[in-house]
Amino acid sequence: MAITLNNGFKMPVVGLGVWRMDGKDVRDLIINSIKLGYRHFDCAVIWVRVPYFFSFTDWDNRETGGYVKMQSSFQYRHSLIVLLVAYMLYSCFYDMADYKNEAEVGEALSEAFKTGLLWNSDHGHVLEACKDSLKKLQLDYLDLYLVHFPVAVKHTGVGQTGSPLDKDGVLDIDTTISLETTWHAMEDLVSKGLVRSIGISNYDIFLTRDCLAYSKVKPAVNQIETHPYFQRDCLVKFCQKHGICVTAHTPLGGAAANAEWFGTVSCLDDPVLKALAEKYKKTVAQIVLRWGIQRNTVVIPKTSKFERLKENFEVFDFELAKEDMDKIKAIDRKYRTNQPAKFWGIDLYA
Repeated sequence: MAITLNNGFKMPVVGLGVWRMDGKDVRDLIINSIKLGYRHFDCAVIWVRVPYFFSFTDWDNRETGGYVKMQSSFQYRHSLIVLLVAYMLYSCFYDMADYKNEAEVGEALSEAFKTGLLWNSDHGHVLEACKDSLKKLQLDYLDLYLVHFPVAVKHTGVGQTGSPLDKDGVLDIDTTISLETTWHAMEDLVSKGLVRSIGISNYDIFLTRDCLAYSKVKPAVNQIETHPYFQRDCLVKFCQKHGICVTAHTPLGGAAANAEWFGTVSCLDDPVLKALAEKYKKTVAQIVLRWGIQRNTVVIPKTSKFERLKENFEVFDFELAKEDMDKIKAIDRKYRTNQPAKFWGIDLYA
């Protein structure tokens, strides 16, 4: 099942996050996910010192709510590889022979939807940053390239994921680069054939509206945090009204990792959702993912566990009744779990 983007390309509605897992685990996970039918893999940010080095902590989407300890992303300046399928392209091809299914895996990977994200410090170096990712990933093009956050910060080197702070410990924002300038550089990537689609991430209604006003190439996607406790119905409907697909980068909400870092709670423990899970003979996570799909959003849950990998993909054999969709709508808390202000010293969402 896929959503058709505003330029005619299709993106699978369920993806797999393979964020910060051990390299060998990733190979096993990707092989298994392909067998289950996954063709959409999400690695929002990957930090590597050299293209073939992978060392990631094993995190599970129930325990982390789809996030990892974000401190690393703001303290270390490793080379940035950002895309759906990302290091999978290296790790799978590296050991495919062990599985005796090289042809099948290779075909599946060639069909996968590949997405990159432009880091904050590269807003003034869009072309170089995109080429850097393509070179590291040994790809000719990306299916989708997103502006990761609507903020330009001091440049730290192409492909570096540093978030430089000023002497007061506040994110060192570059006020000489506008989002419009960044977007027009993104549009050039399309004309050069380096990317098929371009989009935005973590944009609110007003920033999305502005992008629509100055864009020659309309954003195909807005990737945002949205889940039953943070439904953002107005933003979702605004994007969809104007032909922008919404991807939920935290479809299961915050859990242990978010609680540890931000003091948040998880929607997976909500009694309404638990009751619906019992009613439909499904897990709470499956109810939440199905809710996201029925909102016509793309969901990219993250897991390293095979049983949950399988579970997250088994959401196409049932449908939530309207009254149950309404019950979930009623538990919205307008509750954001992703709060980078803790590391950046400034609330970009204020």
